[in-house]
Order: sequence, then C-alpha cells, then structure tokens
Amino acid sequence: MSEVNSQPRLFRFGMFELDSVTGELRKDGKSRPRIRDQALQILIMLLEKSDDVVSRDELREQLWPADTFVDFDHGLNTAINQVRTALGDSAANPKFIQTLPRRGYRFIGPVQIAARDNAMTGVGAGAENYDQIVEGPGPRTEALTSGAEEMRSSILSDPRDLPVVRKESVRILFSLIQLMYLIFYIIFLVRLSFAEAVLNDWGRYAFTVFVVLMLAATIGIPVRLYLLMAMAFRYQGLNEKFRKLFPFVLVLDEMWALTPFLCVQQIGLGLAIATAAALLYLPFSQRSLLLMGGGGSR
Repeated sequence: MSEVNSQPRLFRFGMFELDSVTGELRKDGKSRPRIRDQALQILIMLLEKSDDVVSRDELREQLWPADTFVDFDHGLNTAINQVRTALGDSAANPKFIQTLPRRGYRFIGPVQIAARDNAMTGVGAGAENYDQIVEGPGPRTEALTSGAEEMRSSILSDPRDLPVVRKESVRILFSLIQLMYLIFYIIFLVRLSFAEAVLNDWGRYAFTVFVVLMLAATIGIPVRLYLLMAMAFRYQGLNEKFRKLFPFVLVLDEMWALTPFLCVQQIGLGLAIATAAALLYLPFSQRSLLLMGGGGSR
C-alpha cells in the first residue's frame, strides 16, 4: 500500500463506514463481513481517490509487485467482485464502483474521510472517537467538522441520510428542473405585459413584485443555462459548485415562487398556493439530488 493509503482513516459513504486500520465495514452502525487482502486495499484506494479514475496499471503496481507471478486480470476481477458483494453493488447498475472498460475503476458515491487518532490504531481500540479531521483529495470529499451533528439536525439534508442514486437518474431529474425554470422565465418575459396588467391589481406592492420577478427571470436564465451545461457535459465537482451557489439559488427560487399567484384567476387560489409550495421546495430538492448522485460530474 502507498504511504497515503497506509494512514489510519475512517471512510463514510452512503450507509457504510470503513475503518482502514481494522478493515471493519459497518452498515448503519452494524458490522458486516470483513473485506480482506487485495479487496480491502482496492476499496481504500478507490475511496482515497473518490471521483477519480484509478487505472488498472495503478492497481497492479500497488497490489501486485513486478516480481509477483499471478493472473492479474483474474485476481483483480475477483477482488472487485468481493468489494461489490460486500457493498451490495453491481457492475450493471453501480451505486459505488463504476467500471470504465480498458481504463480502470472509479468510486462514484460521496465520501467523507476522517483521520483516526494515532493512539487508537490498535485492533482493540474504539472505533467511534476520531478527533483529527482531514480533507480528502476528491472534489466530492467533505471534511468532517465539529458541527456535523448540527447539520444533520437542520432542515437541510445530510449526505449520510440520503440514499445513493444512479447518476444517470440524477442527471435527468436535475436537468428537467433546470429546463422547467428556463421555460418559466422565457414565458414570463414573453408575457411581460400580461404580468404587468395582473400586478396592477396588487396595489402599492405591484412595482416591487414586478421588479423582483423581472430580476429573478433575467438572472435566472444564465444560472439555469450554466447548470444545464454543467450537467450535460458532466462538469467536475458540480456538487461543490452548487453548494456554494445554493444560498443565491435559494433566494432566486423563493422569489420565483410568487409567480403562480399571477395566474390565480385562471387556476384558482388553491392550486396557486399548492404550486407555490412546490416551487418553494424545489431548491432543496435540487441540492438533495446532487448529494444523492455525488455531484453528477461524471
């Protein structure tokens, strides 16, 4: 194993935790059968390089020295299958380990990495106390902070609470949301005179609401185009970029949730309220989608 991979680490991904020292794999806090030997080392390498391709040559160099005479292809395939079995994963519908034909493998789930206290590296040491926080190398790796539990109790979804979803499903759903907003913006700008006429009945707040919706549509168009292109071309680290954009997108989308009330005479007050409530939720759903798919960057 490389020097990086030999450091004592705790990996958290999906519902799993892996202790690199003991090789113990836990799911929802319950121990699973241990992953051994090459299979364990392969999993740690993939976790360390989350979202990056680990080539077959890299795996050969790390796990099978040049003077070792083995059937490399058979050994590697067997080890990968052992990892997938332990994680309940499959090559046809990967949630964690993606195969890139003739290239290698990539870990596609969100990963959190914590450095273990060196004083606890023995097999009998407790596995719950980890006091040194480090940042993983991948764009989707998050540093575990002392406020992690506060995040879990907040209204925002924590990555550890969310299921892992196929990236293709995330890409489709996320892109459809962006396309929906884009269509809404264009329709609003095309029917600007209609919106202005409706808002005239809103009294002294009419001008303020009109300006707010104009700004939301004007600013929203380039934002949605960026997110559509980022998803279509699988930008690296889209998860992290969207998390930085999220406060801005949240304000933008919450303002846009006013638009159903422009059509209250056509659709009725009840449906306008229900549609506004759905629009209020959409920015949070976009964030959760990217967390479930790990950013959609691949």
